[in-house]
Amino acid sequence: MASRDPRWVFKDRPSVSLIIGLVLAGLCAIVSFSFDVINGAPVAFIVSLGLALAPVPLLLAAVLALDRMEPEPRSNLVFAFAWGAGVAVLVAGVINSLNLRYLMSAAALGPADARSIAATFGAPVVEETMKGLVLLGLLRFRRAELDGPTDGIIYASMVGLGFAMSENVSYYIAALNSEQGVQGLAVTVVLRGILSPFAHPLFTSMIGIAVAYAAQRRGPDRALIILAGWVGAMLLHGLWNGLASYGGAAGLAIAYGTLLVVLLALMVVVWRDRRRIVRLLQRYLPPYEPTKLVDQADIYMLSAISRRRQARQWAQAHGGKEGLRAMSDYQLAATELGLLHERAERHIVDDHTFHEEQRALLECMAAARSRFPVPDQHAASMAMGTPPPGYAPGAPPA
Repeated sequence: MASRDPRWVFKDRPSVSLIIGLVLAGLCAIVSFSFDVINGAPVAFIVSLGLALAPVPLLLAAVLALDRMEPEPRSNLVFAFAWGAGVAVLVAGVINSLNLRYLMSAAALGPADARSIAATFGAPVVEETMKGLVLLGLLRFRRAELDGPTDGIIYASMVGLGFAMSENVSYYIAALNSEQGVQGLAVTVVLRGILSPFAHPLFTSMIGIAVAYAAQRRGPDRALIILAGWVGAMLLHGLWNGLASYGGAAGLAIAYGTLLVVLLALMVVVWRDRRRIVRLLQRYLPPYEPTKLVDQADIYMLSAISRRRQARQWAQAHGGKEGLRAMSDYQLAATELGLLHERAERHIVDDHTFHEEQRALLECMAAARSRFPVPDQHAASMAMGTPPPGYAPGAPPA
């Protein structure tokens, strides 16, 4: 018997450091919002906060939809979002304000010119650095969670969405307090909340991909890889702000076109990464067939998002919530087992860690498989290793 719950290997329990980090991020968010309340009337703040929060559930759902093959620990995702919404926004806001004051006083620039220069050349450096720090933290303390570029994109998108949400509150208050009033607010909501909600996630994804790539490598070139991603994020951010500040309508069109190209490129990266994970499962799971914890039907089921969903639907139909939980646990443990082998092959984990996590994952698979629903009409065939109808349609025979 295991000495502890084998689900520890999923690394999804809040730690003391996570709780401290969330408290810090929450305090920073409160301070940042306090500045917004001071700069605008309380009613304007409430309206702006509501408009900034409204699209967040939909945006989070879109990002998490990319994370279905190997879902990241919820605690890490929550921390990344909170960092962006609290710490990153507060520190970046203070530094950007100081830069703006410096340009207006030392360089004797008008408010409009100073704001455009600060947005194009200063803000990208400050904001991408503050957002990127959480990715460096993951690389340092949660390296094993960065299994590929998709993970980097997911974490970067979470911190970017948090940052954009808090930043939008300030922009909406400023628009509402401007001469245009409600009309200016409507234009700002359309430009920032509807047409470019993924701008910050796309910028920071350059850092996320670089950090995830560096997590799979050893040697001094890792620093160069991260630096390249950092510069890419700042350049993309600066290009967006510069075109919006100086390019007029044509500049905005070019900026949106650039973001669309980047978005399509990231979708290709995610698609290729899913294929990589499928190849890992097809390579590393067959040797475990003698354990009776996995067979060809299971590998076939695990090799496509649609077939995973079909298996969960089958488990829920025959076993309710318990069946669904068992199938979800099995899929996650089996996928993590394939990724663990890749980390061991790349010497990212030592032998002791590999065997400890391998044993825990196999225990998770065994526990989950024991809770699979067994329809009476298919009990005999399932005992012989034949998948029941609806579990993995099209799977090869046992």
